[in-house]
Amino acid sequence: MNEKIRKRIYFSQLKYWEVAEKVGISNSRLSVWLRTPLNEERKARVMKAIDELNKQSTK
Repeated sequence: MNEKIRKRIYFSQLKYWEVAEKVGISNSRLSVWLRTPLNEERKARVMKAIDELNKQSTK
């Protein structure tokens, strides 16, 4: 589940804790979220965090 998000995190060379911190949740909470299909609001929050972290790493 949420394979697309997991792959984006992996190929962006990010850590789950970095994404969780950017979303404003704990690392364990992100793991729980990724075990089941995300609703649109949570998916948008995680994708936005990944995008923002990618922008920071390219600067």
